[in-house]
Amino acid sequence: MKEEKKALVILRLLLVCGGFGCFISIFGVVMPWPAVAEQLEGLGAGKLPADPMLNYWLRMQSGANTFIGLFFFFLAVNPVKYRSILPMAWIFLIGEGCILLVWGLLLKLPVLPFAVDTLFCLMIGLGILLSSRMLNKQTIESPSAMAV
Repeated sequence: MKEEKKALVILRLLLVCGGFGCFISIFGVVMPWPAVAEQLEGLGAGKLPADPMLNYWLRMQSGANTFIGLFFFFLAVNPVKYRSILPMAWIFLIGEGCILLVWGLLLKLPVLPFAVDTLFCLMIGLGILLSSRMLNKQTIESPSAMAV
């Protein structure tokens, strides 16, 4: 049972980290375009025009990531209860990490920041996968015994 409690604590921590990693996109929803463009240029993007479609796509992607972050926070509250939907979390992160890796390499991006995003997704996703699998059937049958 002690190993399962440890796995649960690790799982919650990873879900919260994944939540923050996605929820930080809220800034892309609310920041004015000039501030967003300045931040992106500081991360290595070229000069970004004040293009309404780029602005719209940024808000769309930022909004989606914000809600994904909220979903991770929701799972972190009681991962045992929501264990059946945990695969969505690790599949999303590992899939996103693979997409970032492939496109970062194809586009010949500098290692920073693309490697940070890629490693974050892959490591948190793999961690969620492994720690959620450490919770055995007994944990599911008596989730109150796992209260942390």
